[in-house]
Amino acid sequence: MGKIIFYEDRNFQGRSYECMSDCADMSSFLSRCHSCRVESGCFIGYDRPNYMGNQYIFRRGEYADYMSMMGMRDCIRSCRMIPMYRGSYRMRIYERENFGGQMYELMDDCDSIMDRYRMSDCMSCHVMDGHWLMYEQPHYRGKMMYMRPGEYRSFREMGYGGTRFMSMRRMVDM
Repeated sequence: MGKIIFYEDRNFQGRSYECMSDCADMSSFLSRCHSCRVESGCFIGYDRPNYMGNQYIFRRGEYADYMSMMGMRDCIRSCRMIPMYRGSYRMRIYERENFGGQMYELMDDCDSIMDRYRMSDCMSCHVMDGHWLMYEQPHYRGKMMYMRPGEYRSFREMGYGGTRFMSMRRMVDM
């Protein structure tokens, strides 16, 4: 079980909200959120309600001013707990939407789909096993997107229209 505490102000000041599961909209609990403390588990924070917008990983530890630490322009508005996972990892990535074009199956991290597969774009995927992070640049840099098991037919329709995902990493040792 995970536990994260969000605070309205920097340095763990102001009102707080304790969360031990997913929270689609924190605005009913806090007017803003500028620091947090993760007591256990791992969470993904989103800068918009309903698990939308830019995503940020929060592992066990203290984030006294995460906005300047992570280069954020807006504060966390929703969060999702990442469950512990100890199984195998498997994901299929596709060049086009709706599982079209070239397809490759990953079972380990890929620091560059261009170098490994000569694939210039990834527009859909199917996560069969494990939890993954997809990054817009090679070598796990840039904006990221958390992927749990499921089918993702169109990154564009999910709000990532201009984003190209170029590297993927398994979420292990959370």
